Amino acid sequence: MKTTLYNSKGEKKSQVELPELFSTKVREDIVQKYFEADKFIQPYASFVEAGKRQSASGTISHKRHDWKGHYGRGISRIPRKTMSRRGTQFIWVGANAPGTRGGRRAHPPKGIGKEKKINKKEITLAFNSAFAATGQKHYILKRYSSLEKINSVPFVIESLPKKTKDLIQLIKQILDNAFNLAFKKKTVRAGKGKLRGRKYKSNAGGLIIIGNEEKAKFSGIEVKHLNNITISDLYPLGRLTIYTKKALEELNGENKNKK
Repeated sequence: MKTTLYNSKGEKKSQVELPELFSTKVREDIVQKYFEADKFIQPYASFVEAGKRQSASGTISHKRHDWKGHYGRGISRIPRKTMSRRGTQFIWVGANAPGTRGGRRAHPPKGIGKEKKINKKEITLAFNSAFAATGQKHYILKRYSSLEKINSVPFVIESLPKKTKDLIQLIKQILDNAFNLAFKKKTVRAGKGKLRGRKYKSNAGGLIIIGNEEKAKFSGIEVKHLNNITISDLYPLGRLTIYTKKALEELNGENKNKK
């Protein structure tokens, strides 16, 4: 499987052979499984003594003609705490039980993490599928509904320019009508979300994957070394991704070593 190699100015230079993993069958179910397993969910729980910090349970008698009994009063047998009394007349308020004011929760969170397990072979398959999806047009068109067509993918460049303005011209030359989707856009959210800690929303933008020894930093687009790629960088499948030639060679070497 081959794709077009572009130079640092966005001009077509030659054809380059892609690693074998780009020909693997994309397993969407395994990628989704790994994405969910990779997310960290902070375990939380209520205070152990919440709703139980008053003496209510077992304080009222259910016997006839008994001191502090509520037999014959037409009230339910829930735990009650004493608010006040006059002689043998008590003023009680339901407490402790779920459904009472200030009572405990019936089934509070237990403070147990929701970690999901996934084995090493599935992780390898998930990464291979995620990389392969960046080189398949229908996954890219599925993720970006505004796109009607796209050039040959994946996009591979010989090297990155040093300046951001040169990179913009390079991406514009390569991506053509998908250029607007390559850069991050930050907008103010409509509605009450602005008051609740989520004032801004932004798109993911494109991703540039470089070799582990290469150095690059640009504003407006995400640049990552091959070793630092996580499944969340490539999920949902079909993200606009540009590889450097060096990154592609390292990806091919890693794939051979795993075999």
